[in-house]
Order: sequence, then structure tokens, then C-alpha cells
Amino acid sequence: MVVRQRLDDWVAPVFNVSMRNPIGILCCALLVAGCASHKPTGPKSEPPKPVASKPVLTPDFRPVGKVASVNLDGRFVILSFSPGEVPKAEQRLNIYHNGLKVAEVKVDGNHQNDMDTAADIVQGEVQVGDEARQN
Repeated sequence: MVVRQRLDDWVAPVFNVSMRNPIGILCCALLVAGCASHKPTGPKSEPPKPVASKPVLTPDFRPVGKVASVNLDGRFVILSFSPGEVPKAEQRLNIYHNGLKVAEVKVDGNHQNDMDTAADIVQGEVQVGDEARQN
């Protein structure tokens, strides 16, 4: 006698009741662990980094003179400028030696010509060759 069974009537002995519960619990545990380890992606609270802008360079058109001579006893200097760039009387100038400010002078209006002017030393020490620039 031939016994015919249908395929949908067959129950696999591998997944019996004693194994379904531990496998179900294990699957749930893996699902919860996977979701807990991944944080949701969203907008970050950190502000965006500012984009570095290019520096703007502006030319300095202020007249620059050189100390032509120094009279330490009389506390005055003779400053030499380009033609037409002699500063006005009573104007204060800074004196720079190797880029560092070393003194301050005040232009004397009585002793000026087209390229040279006399200036009184207000403070500091001046040497021949130092630069004179406006404040």
C-alpha cells in the first residue's frame, strides 16, 4: 500500500516547540542590539566651520622719509623725503629702526624745503638711516 502525503502536511522535526522559543528570543535580541548600536543621523548641532576668506591687501601711500642727520645735543633730526611729500608743520612722525618703532618726532615748520625738513625729537633714540612715517 502506498501512502500519499501532501507537502503542506509535513512538519519539520527541526523546529519543535523547545527550539522555537530560544531562536525567537535570539532573533529579537539581535534586532534590539542592532538598533541600539546605530544612532539616528540628523542635523548636527555643531555650527559649520567658517570658510577662510582671502586677506585684503591695501597699499600704504603715506610718505616715508629717511633720517639724513641727527643732532643729539640740539635734540633734532633732518628728515629727507621724496619731492612733494614733505609733511606739514607740527605733524608728529614715528621713527622706525629695522621695522620697530624707536622714537617720535615733531616736524618744525620753520626749516623746510622741497625734500628735507627738520624735526624735534620728542622721545626715543634716533640713528641715521632710520625710517620716518606718519602715525
